[in-house]
Amino acid sequence: MKKNLSKVLALVLALVLVLAAFTGCKKDGKNDPGKTPTGTRENKIIYGSTTEVSGDLGNAWWSNNATDKLIRDLIDDYSVIVFDQGGQMVVNTTVAEEVSDVVMNDDGTATYTVKIKEGLKFNNGTPITAADFVAYSLVAYSPATLEAGATMYADTVVGAQDYQDGTTKVLSGVRLLDEYTYSISITPDYAQYYFGLSYASLSPIYLPLYSSAALTVKDDGEGVYLDGGELNADEINASRYVYADRVSAGPYTLKSLDVGTLVTTLEINPNYAGNFEGQKPSIKTIVLVKAEDETMMDAFKTGEINFLSQVSEGEQINAALDMVEDGGFDYCHYTRNGYGKIQFQCDFGPTQFTAVRQAVAYLLDRNEFATTFCGGYGSVVHAAYSTAQWMYQDSEELFNEKLNTYAYDPAKAIEVLEADGWVLDAEGNDYVSGVRYKEVSPEEAGDYALNVTLDDGRILMPLHIMWASSEGNSVSDLLVTMLANGQQTADAGMVIEQNVMTFTELLNWMYRDTSVGEQYGVPTYGMYNLATGFAEVYDYSFNFASDPESPYVEMGYNTNYIFDKELDDLSMDMVYDAAPGDDAAYLDYYQKFIIRFNELLPDLALYCNDYHTFFPSWLKGYEESSLWDFQKAIIYASIEGAK
Repeated sequence: MKKNLSKVLALVLALVLVLAAFTGCKKDGKNDPGKTPTGTRENKIIYGSTTEVSGDLGNAWWSNNATDKLIRDLIDDYSVIVFDQGGQMVVNTTVAEEVSDVVMNDDGTATYTVKIKEGLKFNNGTPITAADFVAYSLVAYSPATLEAGATMYADTVVGAQDYQDGTTKVLSGVRLLDEYTYSISITPDYAQYYFGLSYASLSPIYLPLYSSAALTVKDDGEGVYLDGGELNADEINASRYVYADRVSAGPYTLKSLDVGTLVTTLEINPNYAGNFEGQKPSIKTIVLVKAEDETMMDAFKTGEINFLSQVSEGEQINAALDMVEDGGFDYCHYTRNGYGKIQFQCDFGPTQFTAVRQAVAYLLDRNEFATTFCGGYGSVVHAAYSTAQWMYQDSEELFNEKLNTYAYDPAKAIEVLEADGWVLDAEGNDYVSGVRYKEVSPEEAGDYALNVTLDDGRILMPLHIMWASSEGNSVSDLLVTMLANGQQTADAGMVIEQNVMTFTELLNWMYRDTSVGEQYGVPTYGMYNLATGFAEVYDYSFNFASDPESPYVEMGYNTNYIFDKELDDLSMDMVYDAAPGDDAAYLDYYQKFIIRFNELLPDLALYCNDYHTFFPSWLKGYEESSLWDFQKAIIYASIEGAK
C-alpha cells in the first residue's frame, strides 16, 4: 500500500513489530527439473508476481505497489537502521560506523548522530558519503517534491516544515557534521516515539537522478541546504520512472523494466558491500514477471516461472504441494503478516455511513469466503491485525470478547440500514423493494453522481456502492458471487457495482493521485478489494488524521478518508505516548485502536491466510517468514550447479 511506508522522516521505515519465528522450509530433492545434460544451470531465477509492476520507483513517496516495493528493496538497501530476521530494529553495521545514543536537548528536541562507513559506493562506482544520506531529507522534504504530489509530512524533523513550505532553503534539523557524519533533530511533539531508533535512519540517494542541476549538499553551521540550483516538480516526478542506468545502492541493479510486458530484470550490483550482516547475493539475475492466476501453476511446473512467493489461494497451494510431493520442488509456509480486505472510502456516497459498511459485513459470509479462498490455509480476522503479531497473540482473549465478528446475518444488515435511515424509495416513499434510498443533507450528498433531488428539494442518496476491483483477481470473482450478485444483497436493497481495472488504475483511484491524472482527484469509488502486508513497524499514526483539511489527508495518508477523532488519537498515542520499550502502554493503545477500528470498519477484513512460497529444489539456503520476505531472504540463497 502507498503512503503508510514513508513516515517517520519519511525515511525507509514503516508498519508492524512482531516476534514471529521462522517456520521451516520443506526440502525434497527427488527430481531436479531444469538441469542441463552438462550438470550446469543458469544463475537466474524467474519470480512470478501476482501484482503487476506499475514502474513507480519513487521511494514509496507516491504509491507502494507490492512489486514496485520489491524492486525498490532490491536496488536500494543502505538504510542505517534495518530489521533483522526476528523483526528487531538493528543498526546496519555495513553502512554505519556508529549510531550514538539519543540526546534529549533542553528545548525538548531529540538528536541522533550517525557516522557512515567509508568505502561505500553506488552501483555506478560513485563514492557514498554522509552528504548522500542527508540529500534524502533535502529531496524528500523539498517544496518541489510536495508539488509533485508526494506524501511527505514534515512535522517530526526540526525545521522541516519551514523548509517544505519554502520559507527557507535550509533544513535546520539535519546537519552535515563532516564528510561521513550527520545528525537529525526531532521536534518536541514527536521526540518520544515507541520506535525511536528509526529516527536515526536515512538512506543515500544520487542527486543527479532528481535534478539536472549540478547540486551539492552544504552546511554552513545552520543546517543542510542544496547549492548549485533548484529542485523542480517535473524532474522529481520524472525520477520515479527512470529505468535505464538507474543509480542505486542495493544488492541488485535495475537492468530493464517494461510496464508493457510487465517484465523486470535485475542483476547483481558488484559494488554492493552487503546487508546488515555483510551478506552478498550469489544469484546473478532475477527476472520478475506477472503471474496470472489461471496459468501460474502450469508456468511453474514447466519452468517458465520458477519462483512463486506468498501464494495464498487454497486451490493453487494444493496444486503446488502436489508438485512438491512428486519431487523437484520445495516450499516455505508461515502465517501472513497482513490481511486481505475490502477497503472503504468514508467521506462520500453510501460508504460514508458506518451502518452501510457494517451492513456490507453482515451480507458477506466471511467464514465461508475465507474457507473457499484460503482452502483451509487461513482464518477470518475482524480488524487491522494479523494473527502473526505478538500484540494479537497477547490480545486474543480480549478480542474474542470485545470484537464484533459480523457473522453472516442479512436480517441484521437490514436492521442496521433501517436504523440509519435507508427507508425510502427513489420517489421518497416508504421503501418496499428495489434499491433503498436515504434522505441526506447537502453536506452528506456532496457531489455523489447518483443522488436524486426531489421537487420539494429533498436529496435522496441510493444505496448504490461503486466498487473498484482489479482484473484477473480471484478474490474479486468470489466477491461477485458471494456479495455483489448475492440474492441477500439485492434483498437488502443494496447495489454493489463492480468496475474492473488494472491494479495500477485501482491504486490511482484509491490514492486519488492527481499526479498521474486530474480525474483521480474526484471521489468515485467507495469500495476496493485488495490486501495489505504489515512491515516491521506497526504504526498507523497519521493514517487516520481526523481533520479533513489536514495536510496528511491532502498528502494521502488517510486513504480511507475516515475522520474519527477517537481513532486518530488512538493511532497517534499508540506510538507517541508509549515510550521506547514500554510494551504494556503500546499494547494497551493497540487493543483500544483495534476495538474502535472493528466498530467503524474503514476496512472489512476478509482473511489472514497462510502464505506458501514455492521454488525448485535446486534453490538452496532460502528461508522466508512473515518478517523476512523475498528481497531479504534471496540474498542468502544460491542455485545449485549454477554456471
